[in-house]
Parts: sequence; structure tokens; C-alpha cells
Amino acid sequence: MDIKPLISDPSLLGPLESLRGKTYSDIVDARGMQYVDLVMEGGGMLGIALVGYTWALEQAGIRFLGIGGTSAGSINALLLAALGTPADAKSPKLLQELASLDFYQFVDGDDDARDLIDAWTRKAGKVKLAFKAVQCIDNLNERLGLNPGDRFQQWISGLLQRENVATLAALTQRMNTVPTGLRTRAGAALDTPEKMKSGLAIVAADVSTETKVVFPQLAHLYFANPDIVDPALFVRASMSIPYFFEPLRINNLPQGSAAEQNWAEMDFACSEEACGVPDHALFVDGGIMSNFPIDAFHDYDSIVPLAPTFGVKLEYDRRWHAIDGPMDLFGAIFNSARHCLDYDFVRRNPEYSQLVQHIPCASYNWLDFNMSEDSKRGLFREGAERAITFLQGFDWQKYKDYRQHLHAATRLVYG
Repeated sequence: MDIKPLISDPSLLGPLESLRGKTYSDIVDARGMQYVDLVMEGGGMLGIALVGYTWALEQAGIRFLGIGGTSAGSINALLLAALGTPADAKSPKLLQELASLDFYQFVDGDDDARDLIDAWTRKAGKVKLAFKAVQCIDNLNERLGLNPGDRFQQWISGLLQRENVATLAALTQRMNTVPTGLRTRAGAALDTPEKMKSGLAIVAADVSTETKVVFPQLAHLYFANPDIVDPALFVRASMSIPYFFEPLRINNLPQGSAAEQNWAEMDFACSEEACGVPDHALFVDGGIMSNFPIDAFHDYDSIVPLAPTFGVKLEYDRRWHAIDGPMDLFGAIFNSARHCLDYDFVRRNPEYSQLVQHIPCASYNWLDFNMSEDSKRGLFREGAERAITFLQGFDWQKYKDYRQHLHAATRLVYG
């Protein structure tokens, strides 16, 4: 994917350069970079738009502390965390990787699986789709998915190894590298990892225990020594689109009294007979539970945060669905499940409407891993343009005032 004409386009660089002088956060470093938290929605191949969005934020002088996402959002989150320290611009490395990446290699099922996926993305007729689907029944029965997902895991694991962050411990150390001169605008030094509060939040769904899992926060439930785990596993769990990819199975979960206590804290509502420590877990796409985990870095104790949590969604939310048949009903049920937690959080915290931007991505197929180069560039541009629009309209002082007034109103009502 040749994006050089885009990243040198004056129509993008001009507005971004002018936005460098604007205030977005009360956390800055010695170079004047401003720091925010960032959460990204899942959406398959639409995730290329997320790359354009984050590239634009970095061009405007923004860097990231807390980074989170689901599925495609988790991929971008992990790479933003891994490809440099918090003070670095990660987009140059990320774009270099994507420039030579064949996304279609991730469709690593057999010929029948590929034929079905190709027919679906090309909008083949129902009869042809049904015929192709019948040929793939054995894949679903035996492996619970059309594609093993091995090539994706090998790609991202290899990339992490080249970046010397092949373990969670190494990744944590990189994310905890404090930028030179990091401080609040009021002058308080943020010179330790504890004060800086960097973090990673990758959402996956453990369907074997019905658990919304945030990695690496809950890694201790699934790994005896999380520090030596390859972080690529977290993303492989998060992006396991049901039936498209095989679920990620983790065997030999930690056992013993400590594990029992850890799971008891999770299974607070289970009966004594039902409680216990599972011996394995099966992960699918975290988007079935929380496709846009905007609550990942919300500070419930702070009246006004030092930095905002920017959120970026792929496609507009649809508040009404026409349901004219069984497949429409299935889709509506699935979307209700994956959106309800996120919608509920935003309804209870309406200030987030000032922090979230949508990228429409209306003319692109989220499962088209064989997407044309023009479509990839179109997604990148759409993400960058929407970032510019968001930054132009964002008012940090207005947001802080809103949070202050919200706190005052809450105290008035609840005392």
C-alpha cells in the first residue's frame, strides 16, 4: 500500500501543522508533545482508517499514554504500544509495515473457505453462497472457524520480536519509558511510570467462561507467568471473528488456591457448586461483548482528568434497524449484544460525546482482506480527514468545564 502521496499531501499536512498549537491535554513533555488516552473500535479491514486517524493525531503533536481497543482496534493499540516509547511517533514504522503487507495472507483456510469468503465479499447470489457454505461445514464442525488465524499471529509475533518486545514484560518496560520532561501544565512532574499512568487495554471474549477479558489486566487468570507471554496472543484472542477465524484456545490455565481466589473474585455471582477453576479457555472476538471499550481508562475518582480519552469509531451508530427476515433478526441480536455495554456507558457519561469521532467507512467491506490499493488509501485518507475535523472542533477547556459542572450537579442531587 503506497501511502507516500497521502502523508505528503498539503491538504492533510497543512491543517495538521496549524493544529499543533492547539491545547488538547494538560499533560505535556519537554518538546511540547501533548498526551491523551486513546480507544479504538473494532471493524476488520476498516481498521486501516484507524491508522490514518492516529497518524493525523501524531502529526498534530499528540502522543498516547493509555491505548485500548477491540479486534482491529486492538491491533492498532498493540502496535502503537510496541513500536516505540510513549514519546515516539509510531506511525512511520506502522506505515512501513503496512506498505508491504498482503492482508489476504491472513485468510489462511483451505480452498473451500477462501472460495466462500471471496463469494461473500463479492456479493454473490444466495444460491451460490449456500453452495459454498455447504462445502465448508466440515471446517466449522472440526475447527469452529474457516481460517486458523496462524498467519496473522505469526506476522504480529514476528513484528514484536523484531522490535524486541516479544514478552509482556518487555512491552510493559517500553510503555513505562517516561518521556523527557513529562509534567502537568501546572508544573507537577510526572517522572515515574506510576505518575505517568500508561496502560494497554485489549478486549477479548472468553466464551467458555462468559467473561469479558481485558488483557493484560486479567492475563494472570490464563497464564502462570504473564510476564513471559507473547503479547501477540492478546490480539489474536481479540480479533477472532466468530466462524471467520478459529477461536483461540488457551490450555493449562493456572490451578491451585491462588487461581481459585482469582476466579472467585471474577465469579462473584456463581453458586458454590458451579464455581471452580477452568482448565482451558476459548476466545473469540471481543467485539461480541464490547466493540468500543471507551470506558477502559475512565477515572471515576477524578472530577476533571489531566488528559482526555479520545475515542474513534468505525462507521456511524445506527439507532434503528429494519428487521424483515431471520438474517436481519440475527444481525440485530448480534449488534445489540456487542454494542449494549458501550452504549450504556456513554449514556451514563454523556461528556464522552465531546471525545468520540466516527469514521463513516460507508463504501468499504470490513471483511474484504483482498481489498484494492485504492480502497486502502481511501480508508487511510478518510481516517486522517476525520481526525482533522475532530481536532478542529475539540475544545479542551470546554470539556473540563463540562466535567466540573457535571460534578457540581451530581453533588447537588446526591449530596
